[in-house]
Amino acid sequence: MTDSQTPARGTMPLLEHFRELRKRFFASAVAIIVGAAVGWFFYDSIVRTLSKPICDLALTSVSAGGQCGSLYINGVLGPLNLKISVSFFVGVILSSPLWLYELWAFVSPALKKKERRYSLLFIFLATPFFAFGVWFAYWLLPVAIQQIMGLTPSTLTNLIRFDEYLVFVLKLLVVFGIAFELPVFLIALNLMNIVSGKAMLRPWRYVVFSITLFAAIFVPTGDPFTMLFLAVPMWFFYFLAAFIGVLHDRGWKLRQS
Repeated sequence: MTDSQTPARGTMPLLEHFRELRKRFFASAVAIIVGAAVGWFFYDSIVRTLSKPICDLALTSVSAGGQCGSLYINGVLGPLNLKISVSFFVGVILSSPLWLYELWAFVSPALKKKERRYSLLFIFLATPFFAFGVWFAYWLLPVAIQQIMGLTPSTLTNLIRFDEYLVFVLKLLVVFGIAFELPVFLIALNLMNIVSGKAMLRPWRYVVFSITLFAAIFVPTGDPFTMLFLAVPMWFFYFLAAFIGVLHDRGWKLRQS
């Protein structure tokens, strides 16, 4: 076989790509299931922790049993559906290091050997950024709920379906966790010389608009206050990643000269 007929290094047939994707997806699914099992086992403790933001705000009436009186579960299957939903989202959060690795590993075969060394750096940064996004969303939760619940007229009582509330909370945690991965992906692409720092900064107006649109669509509260709490850190992370990219490009040019 001549050199012109030899497949380029890092390339693979389309069928192999599908097999690789299936393998990565299966490993991620197993990790999420294991994490969901942990969530199922510690379900009561997780529910108590997630219900604190709304119970501690004194926005709900408190019964003699010390429970939030205005929170309720609807339907016979409501408790089961709630436990399954909570366990699934907990599985996604707990297994984030593994499925983030599998996502990166699916891309890395197309990279050169020198570029693959950044895989460990990606996982090292991606996991704490995801965790920080989840923590930030949980910290923001009481403030967001207070703003939204404050719109309730004083003459009315706001009854809250507990299953909807918990799914809403978990969606908020996952969205913030994923959104905070933006700088990690940008810096990783820059370190591999795929995207330059100047190329990141060039369309900054479109990026800022896209981040704002992302926050408006995916923030489950739908209020502008919480949307800005997601958009502003993402703006900051975007410009920080671009600045780091510019510094890296300058250093790389100096080493090449």
